[in-house]
Amino acid sequence: MHNDPHFDFTASLEKALADPQLGENFKNAMTGLRGKRLAIFPDADELAKLRATGKAVKARALSKLPELLVRLEANCVKNGIRVHWAQTGEEANAMILDILRAHGATRLVKGKSMASEETGLNHYLEKHDVEALETDLGEFIIQLDGETPSHIIVPAVHKNKKQVAETFHRHLPGAPYTEDVQELNAMARKTLREKFRTAHAGLSGVNFAVAETGTLVLVENEGNGRMCTHVPPVHIALMGIDKVVENLSDLPPLLRLLTGSATGQLMTTYLNCITSPRREGEKDGPKEVHLVLLDNGRTRLFADPQLSAGLRCIRCGACMNNCPVYVRVGGHAYGSVYPGPIGSVLTPQFEGIDAKGDLAGASSLCGACEEVCPVLIPLAEHLRRIRAEGQGCPDTCHVRGCGSKRTLAETLAWKAWAFLESNPWLRERLLRLAGLLGDRIPAVGPLKAWTSARTTPKLAPKSLRQLVREEGIRHE
Repeated sequence: MHNDPHFDFTASLEKALADPQLGENFKNAMTGLRGKRLAIFPDADELAKLRATGKAVKARALSKLPELLVRLEANCVKNGIRVHWAQTGEEANAMILDILRAHGATRLVKGKSMASEETGLNHYLEKHDVEALETDLGEFIIQLDGETPSHIIVPAVHKNKKQVAETFHRHLPGAPYTEDVQELNAMARKTLREKFRTAHAGLSGVNFAVAETGTLVLVENEGNGRMCTHVPPVHIALMGIDKVVENLSDLPPLLRLLTGSATGQLMTTYLNCITSPRREGEKDGPKEVHLVLLDNGRTRLFADPQLSAGLRCIRCGACMNNCPVYVRVGGHAYGSVYPGPIGSVLTPQFEGIDAKGDLAGASSLCGACEEVCPVLIPLAEHLRRIRAEGQGCPDTCHVRGCGSKRTLAETLAWKAWAFLESNPWLRERLLRLAGLLGDRIPAVGPLKAWTSARTTPKLAPKSLRQLVREEGIRHE
């Protein structure tokens, strides 16, 4: 998992907010994606039933996770797929390199894989003299510019066509500058086709893996996933262990939810179901298929009764598209593989609250993410839990790095509050004194920053308790 010890979330947010072009690009793109989702799910009652089904399917799979993973491995092996288990991202990278070296492979074409972003696979392979080329158009664009995805479904969403034109003109040999989308697509296609033809191996992610049949399921719109998994002689699939489902019959509701929530489609252009390498007599397909099952902190999430619900995520990105914070600052501001609400829940658990706990603060807790989550993950509840873990006592909380956000000033403030609540006589007199201040609250300490962009709060002359005592409660 990418972990920059020097990451400054506040500075990153300020940088994003100061970029008007970035804000405009995200506003346009997110508005479009939200509109498509609404159009594809016109019946609210039907959608509610579908989301409940999706939640039940994923919850059932998680409740049997160890059993299903063993069953998936057994059926994959039976089908001729070689299965590898990786505890960490480093182990997964090393396994993939070993497979490539066993075949003398130095050129790898990649379909979209967020798991490989977790492990930092591209940089790892580059250090070992293996070319890893992204072939999803968005991933291809940002790889040319040396960037990371800013959205898990549309990785180059932060760029407009003018910026893409500049990227192609700067990085693709002989590419003229043009803002014509068809011509830009043709340039990418011409470059990638030769790479597909000459690649020694292909790597892909996995959207769902079916334990019942040992089937790896990939959804995509560009055809690059199918080229990566079928043209090179070796296919390596990298998946988080949370992607397993029990039965083939579990797929239809999940696919409907995934494609509708992600891109507003009834079904993606390509649906790949890979069950084995090329069999005798078949004319295409890889001669070897490898499946790398990645843990990378998921077992730790699985052990938490509340936060394990985050493993239901099907990576549709709908929570990001509807988050007022993400839409304003974009994905790079989060400094993590998974941005937005789901990233603010998962990343602190993967990398530790001391490293990325601040992400959970980038939310108004408006609940828009929960309202669109296709598998009903209680994201606002999880964000509050991560915040609480950051302030909690290491002896009583569970997430790695818990208690690391607690400062001396906050500790003293909470102790003072507890003391006053246990001494009502003193509390009442202090409240009456505070009421005399009205709006003359001194802007010092944390209040100085708070009031720099907000109206200074005005203390009421009487506390709520005092008003209740005097007037009673009406319309109870």
